[in-house]
Amino acid sequence: MELIIAPSVLNKLITKHDVRETEVEECFFNREHGFLTDTREEHKTDPPTKWFIAKTDLGRTLKVCFMVIEERIIIKTAFEPKDKKPEEIYFRAFGELKR
Repeated sequence: MELIIAPSVLNKLITKHDVRETEVEECFFNREHGFLTDTREEHKTDPPTKWFIAKTDLGRTLKVCFMVIEERIIIKTAFEPKDKKPEEIYFRAFGELKR
């Protein structure tokens, strides 16, 4: 599948979250578990927004949110979780990441 990051999203990743495109790609390659669907009403999309937590090659933990449209992965955002709640939800579903 092709990974797509719109220029406006890439700008937000860099300026707001200090996340580079390569880090997002690394998280997809380094992912140890599956995807969860964001079911929060204010975040519902069609197709559904999926997300996961993974580490970059340098060990930075990121939450990556995306949609799949016609065999393309469309990145919505990626960031270091500010609190432990996303990690707790993810790890409850799949188990801890390898350290």
